[in-house]
Amino acid sequence: MTISDEIIIEKALLGEQQGFALLVEKYEQYVFTLALRIVKNREDAHEVAQDAFLKAFRYLNTFRGECKFSSWLYRIVYSTGLNHIRTKRPEILSINNEEKPVIIPNFHTEDAAFQMENEEQKKLIQAAIQELPPDYATIITLFYLFEQKISEICVTMEMNESNTKTKLSRARQRLREIIEKNYSELKK
Repeated sequence: MTISDEIIIEKALLGEQQGFALLVEKYEQYVFTLALRIVKNREDAHEVAQDAFLKAFRYLNTFRGECKFSSWLYRIVYSTGLNHIRTKRPEILSINNEEKPVIIPNFHTEDAAFQMENEEQKKLIQAAIQELPPDYATIITLFYLFEQKISEICVTMEMNESNTKTKLSRARQRLREIIEKNYSELKK
């Protein structure tokens, strides 16, 4: 049985040490993935993720439950990542870095050749997403990987619904352009 976020938060606010640890365990991969999309570097992503969890712990008592906890947490990650970018001096990032892309769950199929081709396509899509500006990479990740609704993305990125839909549309278009230009093997 899975314990709801609300119960875990309540326990954490009552001082139970394992309460917040359960939230960290539940969301650590999502938080890291989102941080990586924003800062484009594994070391910085670890730092942003850690800072975001510390902020979430510090301000947990301000969470009112008006949105999902994940949306509230992703908003903290998003703003922490953007602040990190602003305060860090610009670096030249290699496209050929050794970052391991987040594994999107496999489709259930018996065809091993299809599985291998599918995994290769996922890696190429992950590489294309890394080429997007941070806000586009974030919105694509929230919508497709984290399966957040537009209303949840509005909370996370502090935008209205119209702006969110527009930004998502532009991010899709930019991703399509990157794939068409640099990843011809995905068009097959």
